[in-house]
Amino acid sequence: MYTPALQTKYRSEITPALMKQFNYKSVMQVPRLEKIVINQGLGQAIADKKLLEMGLKEVSDIAGQKAVQTVSKKDISNFKLRKAMPIGVMVTLRKDRMYEFLERLIAVALPRIRDFKGVGAKLDGRGNYTLGITEQIIFPEIDIDKIAKIMGLQITFVTTAGSDEEAYALLKQFGIPFKNK
Repeated sequence: MYTPALQTKYRSEITPALMKQFNYKSVMQVPRLEKIVINQGLGQAIADKKLLEMGLKEVSDIAGQKAVQTVSKKDISNFKLRKAMPIGVMVTLRKDRMYEFLERLIAVALPRIRDFKGVGAKLDGRGNYTLGITEQIIFPEIDIDKIAKIMGLQITFVTTAGSDEEAYALLKQFGIPFKNK
């Protein structure tokens, strides 16, 4: 049976390292990566429906799993927005696909960012980390010739860690290139 390289690394190297660092008594206390959510807000899709189709295709290609549309929750007249209008695209990755995506992100996509000096190290206080990417073209799955518009996306890493310190240590062990604090 196939297991992604990062999952094997988590079990063999990261778990023992975190148990030692935080003095956990059981393997079950070690924080783990629960899911990765890729989200792309397409506010301009109100005027141009083609952007939504392009966004769906691009995010699905990046994730290797079909993305779904997200809809607005309420009316906002200043933005010409009605309730239940499609305004974004998201996909949630778990298990094998999550580890494969993380590996591609660290090894291939992040090094392709111009003037890359590492990602910001701000977590949300509950052990989750969101990485904002300004251009979707850093992913090799995206064909630059077929792009209508350069759009950004957010990648959220949801962990079972109780604190930011534990989540930071977990993500650092996975190889996410944080800037020095």
